[in-house]
Amino acid sequence: IALLDLINFFIQCSGCKGVVTAEMFRHMQNSEIIRKMTEEFDEDSGDYPLTMAGPQWKKFKSSFCEFIGVLVRQCQYSIIYDEYMMDTVISLLTGLSDSQVRAFRHTSTLAAMKLMTALVNVALNLSINMDNTQRQYEAERNKIIGKRANDRLELLLQKRKELQENQDEIENMMNAIFKGVFVHRYRDAIAEIRAICIEEIGIWMKMYSDAFLNDSYLKYVGWTMHDKVREVRLKCLTALQGLYYNKELNSKLELFTSRFKDRIVSMTLDKEYDVAVQAIKLLTLVLQSSEEVLTAEDCENVYHLVYSAHRPVAVAAGEFLYKKDPEDDGILKRRGRQSPNANLVKTLVFFFLESELHEHAAYLVDSMWDCATDLLKDWECMNSLLLEEPLNGEEPLTDRQESALIEIMLCTIRQAAECHPPVGRGTGKRVGSKKLLTFSFKLFSLSILQYSVDAEKVTNLLQLPQYFDLEIYTTGRLEKHLDALLRQIRDIVEKHTDIDVLEACSKTYHALCNEEFTIFNRVDIARSQLIDELADKFNRLLEDFLQEVLYKINFNVQDELFLPLSVVDSSVKTDMLNVTIKLKIKQNCYMKSFSLKEDLLRLKKQMRVFCQICQHYLTNVNTAVKEQAFTILCDVLMIFSHQIMTGGRDMLEPLVYTPDSSLQSELLSFILDHVFIDQDDDNNSQDDEASKIEALHKRRNLLAAFCKLIVYTVVEMNTAADIFKQYMKYYNDYGDIIKETMSKTRQIDKIQCAKTLILSLQQLFNEMIQENGYNFDRSSPTFSGIKELARRFALTFGLDQLKTREAIAMLHKDGIEFAFKEPNPQGESHPPLNLAFLDILSEFSSKLLRQDKRTVYVYLEKFMTFQMSLRREDVWLPLMSYRNSLLAGGDDDTMSVISGISSRGSTVRNKKTKPATGKRKVPEGRTFLILKFTRVHIHINYTC
Repeated sequence: IALLDLINFFIQCSGCKGVVTAEMFRHMQNSEIIRKMTEEFDEDSGDYPLTMAGPQWKKFKSSFCEFIGVLVRQCQYSIIYDEYMMDTVISLLTGLSDSQVRAFRHTSTLAAMKLMTALVNVALNLSINMDNTQRQYEAERNKIIGKRANDRLELLLQKRKELQENQDEIENMMNAIFKGVFVHRYRDAIAEIRAICIEEIGIWMKMYSDAFLNDSYLKYVGWTMHDKVREVRLKCLTALQGLYYNKELNSKLELFTSRFKDRIVSMTLDKEYDVAVQAIKLLTLVLQSSEEVLTAEDCENVYHLVYSAHRPVAVAAGEFLYKKDPEDDGILKRRGRQSPNANLVKTLVFFFLESELHEHAAYLVDSMWDCATDLLKDWECMNSLLLEEPLNGEEPLTDRQESALIEIMLCTIRQAAECHPPVGRGTGKRVGSKKLLTFSFKLFSLSILQYSVDAEKVTNLLQLPQYFDLEIYTTGRLEKHLDALLRQIRDIVEKHTDIDVLEACSKTYHALCNEEFTIFNRVDIARSQLIDELADKFNRLLEDFLQEVLYKINFNVQDELFLPLSVVDSSVKTDMLNVTIKLKIKQNCYMKSFSLKEDLLRLKKQMRVFCQICQHYLTNVNTAVKEQAFTILCDVLMIFSHQIMTGGRDMLEPLVYTPDSSLQSELLSFILDHVFIDQDDDNNSQDDEASKIEALHKRRNLLAAFCKLIVYTVVEMNTAADIFKQYMKYYNDYGDIIKETMSKTRQIDKIQCAKTLILSLQQLFNEMIQENGYNFDRSSPTFSGIKELARRFALTFGLDQLKTREAIAMLHKDGIEFAFKEPNPQGESHPPLNLAFLDILSEFSSKLLRQDKRTVYVYLEKFMTFQMSLRREDVWLPLMSYRNSLLAGGDDDTMSVISGISSRGSTVRNKKTKPATGKRKVPEGRTFLILKFTRVHIHINYTC
């Protein structure tokens, strides 16, 4: 009876409501019982306990597995060897695991694998007991004859024989499960079943390595690493990690490593990031077990992943890089460039330079931050490498190496202070607070002094004070170092003209001039003196400077043919500087006096002339001049947009400049001609990868400049339609910029953004019609691409349908009108020329609220004739599919929609529709929303 209950337990845990009776158990074979249970199985739902959701099923799998383990432990000393219970259970589970019913196969495979794991544990205990018994027997037998206990020897021999018989019995059971279940199910069509098998075999090999850790079992894990499903590949890697972690097992893994090493290395580039992370961690364990296993090429494949945008992958690669050159424990702990970290820091610098990604030091530092924090925070060592003389026989750092070391030091200090990863690797919003670091201000002053002439080095060094605890200058009585720093910054400002250097000086003053610091007065005096001197010098040279450069811009159009392009390019930049400087000066003066209004009008006139000249250069032959004119135009339009009046600067209203349609059209044409091009079509790009990356970066900047005009409503939002329609085609190059532009424009005006999106789809549809005609194939790649773009657009509206309700409804309105805009010349019996557009529009139907679907459906009927609703030919499929998408879920008893028809009616169908009235009372706190369509007014009540 107990065994029958156990059999029914496995049947019912599979979700089958059938019961194995005692009569069936006595007279039917397992295959017949399984066939009978299959007939009684309800497969309509597709759910069974292992896959069911809900709190009552949450712990089912763990409890089910625990039960099997407890069952074997309770029976391991007697019942398990009766050659009846276990044989019956194993036979039943083997039969169920071969069933066509997924529930039976999944549940029985899990039960068989957990049963096997429990038996492995029993076999391991038996093996240990046999070894102990054998040692006891040998010890007793080696005693002299007078002290030897023959009866004890007899008992030990009997015990060893019994243990051996039990061991053989358990091995027979395990062999039956392995060959009957595992060998067939590790390649099952269901990924969950394959994952169970791989997870459990990993446990067997780790638990009982003497019996299972050999190539006969390892090969199954190796083969399964090629599985198409992420979860299964992940189980393979985690199983192997448990084996490679134990260095005592390394000798048994040598053949497997040589056979499957290449596959593991390739998995570091797996499309699933969590699989790539585990592959890198596995290679790290392989590296620690034996450095000879991985070749230099294998390591290089992992090294470059420290620059990955996915932080877990980069961190895993950083740990691999750090473990490749571990610190020598034999070196005494010294300080400075004699410390053991010195060689590691230099190795890090060499790697950074060899990787040739010199703008990504922050990503390298972030990758190694978790595993090498002490190394990256050894700023004393880094300073000593920069300032101290090299030791005997030690090669000094080259100029490039010093620059790289300073950049790495800046990134480590920033990481320590800001406590968040660099841009693109963060998982959440950045926290604005910083940790203030204690630093050797003496070493900092010496570094500034030594590298004050080198623009690149001093720019990075000047960024450091913003991360320091500047109160140390006072509390540590280090005022003389502060005075030295201020003198050095002053000298740097006077020596350098590089914009980056001067900007770094400005930020340093900003960091030092905090009124909360006791050093504020001292720094403020030094800053004021410098500003006064610069202002006096500027006033003296300004007039001479302007007279010298203005003639370069004030020439006739015909004269420009005789000017070098470099002069034209520089003159455009110079006049931009002139306009901006004048604006700032007059803005400050205007705050104090109203007598300069004429000067503002004069500046406005100069700015307009300047914009006209830049607009003229947009059609210049030289690409560099065109790009420079475009960039400056975008900047000028931003500066002199309506934003100039924000912050209480209404007096600057005369300077506001709104580009006319001609200028907007030229700017958009420039973007379409110079940004949305294939890499191979760019005549300025070279064959090498670096040139292509630089060219792409330049095009991204041009697109971002124009998108900024859209976001700040400097140009009309509908100009964005030509940008949005490129979203899919150029997703890899500009997808992030276009998506962010969509998001920002939606925040400004949801309805206008929706109209712009549908306009972009209409433009693509018209382009396809022009190219292929109206009788195009709706399965063509072009039409499918437009549908996919519509699907992507729909996803950008998010999950909150209430927020985008009005915008989505307006989008459908415009789409319906476009679809019926062009009637078929052959008559009403033929579909409108743009009817296929409804197929595209249906991608947005899921974003409509249920009550709004009915409203949009009523609006659609305004354009339909009675004959249209009866058509079933293929050419009418877009209309049928769109109608079905609106009717799906449209009957909602909570619908509150009031529809009315304008007196004008429809030109397509003259049919009156009764308004649908909502019966439900509107509670307080509701908002009344009115969507004004051309032919119908829709009043929608919804809860805020």
